[in-house]
Amino acid sequence: MNEIRLLLRKDILILINNIKLILRNPLRLLPYAGIVGYIFFMYFIRMKSGGDSSSSQEIPELDMNGLPEVNFAMQNVIGAVTLLALAFLIYQLFRATKNNVSFFKMADVNLLFTAPVKPENILIYYMGRSILPSLGGALIFVAYASSQAYETFDLTVTNIVFLIVAVALFFFILSPIKFLVYTLNTKYDVMEYIRSGVIVLAVLLAGMIVIPGLMAEKFWQGMFAWISSPWFDFFPLVGWSRGIGSYLAHDNVILSVGFIMLYGIAFYVILKLVIRFAGYYYEDVLEATKSNEEKLEKVKGKKQVGESSYSLNTKKKLALPDFGTGAKAFYWRNYVHSSRQDFHPLFGLYSLIMVAIGIVLAVLSVFEWFSHYFLYGYLLIMLFIYFFAGIGRANVGDLKKPFFILVPASWASKFWNMIKLDILQITLFCIALIVPSVLIAGLNWFIIPLFLFATIEIYLVGFGINIIPQISLDEGWDRKLIKPFMIGGIVLFGFVPSFAFSLIAFIVSKQFVWALFGGTFGLFFVAAILMHVTLDVLKRLEFKEV
Repeated sequence: MNEIRLLLRKDILILINNIKLILRNPLRLLPYAGIVGYIFFMYFIRMKSGGDSSSSQEIPELDMNGLPEVNFAMQNVIGAVTLLALAFLIYQLFRATKNNVSFFKMADVNLLFTAPVKPENILIYYMGRSILPSLGGALIFVAYASSQAYETFDLTVTNIVFLIVAVALFFFILSPIKFLVYTLNTKYDVMEYIRSGVIVLAVLLAGMIVIPGLMAEKFWQGMFAWISSPWFDFFPLVGWSRGIGSYLAHDNVILSVGFIMLYGIAFYVILKLVIRFAGYYYEDVLEATKSNEEKLEKVKGKKQVGESSYSLNTKKKLALPDFGTGAKAFYWRNYVHSSRQDFHPLFGLYSLIMVAIGIVLAVLSVFEWFSHYFLYGYLLIMLFIYFFAGIGRANVGDLKKPFFILVPASWASKFWNMIKLDILQITLFCIALIVPSVLIAGLNWFIIPLFLFATIEIYLVGFGINIIPQISLDEGWDRKLIKPFMIGGIVLFGFVPSFAFSLIAFIVSKQFVWALFGGTFGLFFVAAILMHVTLDVLKRLEFKEV
C-alpha cells in the first residue's frame, strides 16, 4: 500500500509542475478555451431557440390492433450508435491480437522498472489510473454531444453524469482487455484461437443485423431490431454502457448503477487474471512503450516520417502459409507487401472506411435525406478510383526484374499471380460495399454482380493502359509519347461507346441498373482486348535485354 501511495505522490508532484508551467505560459490553454467556448456557444444558441417553443412529449401512434407502432427512426438511431460501438469494440479486440498496449511512458519505464517496487503494484496503479484520460475524453464528448441535443432531451446533471460514466467506462475497460489478451498469448501462445474467436463474434453480430433485416418487410425496418432492443443492454461492454446512458430514458438509478457494478466486477476479474498470468511483463511493455513514443515524436515533427510510416504493420512478425512454388511466388510477394501495409492483406482500413461511407449513404437514402442518386454517384466514384488504382499498380510491378522471366511457369500463370491479390481485394471490397447497400436501400439485386464485374473490368482497363507501354517499349520517351495516344484511343473507341450505351439504357429505362449493365457490357470488350494484348506482349518480353 505504501508503494501505491508513493506512486500517487509522484503523479501529484507532476501535476503541480504542469500547473506551474501553465501559469508561466497561459497561452497553452488557448485550444482548451476554444473548445469550452464553442460548447457554451452551442448551449446558448440551443437555449435561445428552445425558449420560444414548448417541448411536449409525443403520443405514440397505434396500429390496427391497438398496440403502439414501432418508432423506426428512434430504433435505427439507437441501432446505428450501437453498431458503431460494436465495430469499434471488434476493431480494438482484433488490434489486441496484433500489438500490445502500454500504460507507461519511457520516463516511467526508466524510473519505475529499476525501482524496488513490486511489478504487480506498478501495473495495478497504472492500469487503474488509465481511467483519467477516459473520463476527460468522455467529458468533452458528452459536453459536445449534449450541446447539439439540448432541445431534444431533458438534460439534467444526473443524466449528464451517467452519460459521462457510460462513455468513460467503455473506453477505459478496453486497454486492460487488450493487455490481458497479449498476456495470455505470451504465456500460452493462444493468439490464433483468440483471433478466430473475434472473427466469429464479428460474423454473429453481423448476422444479428442481416437476419432481422431480411425477415422484415423492408430491410431498413428490421436491420436494427435485435441490437436496439432492451435485452441487448446485457451484452458485455457495449450493452452495459448503453444501459448506463439510457438512464436518460428510463430514470431507473438502480438499473444504471447495476451496469456500473458489472463494469467493476469485469475490471476486478481482468485485473486478477492479468496479475496471475503477466509475470514479469517488462519486456512486452518496453516494446509497446517505445513504439508509442516514436509515434508521438513523429507527430510532433521531431523525426522524419519515412515512406513506411503510413504502413500499419511495418515491423509485424508475419506467419504466412506456404503458397507453393513457381509463379505463385509473385502472389506471395504481393501478399507480404500488403500484409505490411494494413491490418489485413485482403481487406484494409481504407476499404473499411469506404464501405462504411457507402452504407451510411444507403441508410440516409432510406430516411429520404436525399435520393438514391447520391449512392449511385458514390458507386461511380468508386469505379473512377479503381480505374486510377489500376493505372498506378503497374508502376511497382516485377516486370523489369530478371526473375520474372526465369521463373519456370507459363506467361498466363505469371500474369495471373501478379494481379491475383488485387482481384481478391476488389472482390471482397465490392461484396462488403454493394451487398449491404442494396439490401438497406432496397435497390435492384442485379446491381450486386454488375458492380462487381464493372469494378474488376475498369481496374483491368487501367492496368492494361499503363502496363502495355511499359513492357512493349524500351525507350522512356517512347512510352511518354505513345501512352497519351493509347489512352485517347481507348477513351474514344472504348469508354465513349460504353458511356453512350449506358446513357441510352438509362434514358429508356429510367433505372440505374440498366445504365450499369450498359457500361459493364461495353467495358467487357475493352478489358478483354487489353488483356489479350498484354498477354501477347508478355510472351515477347523474354527476347528483350533485361
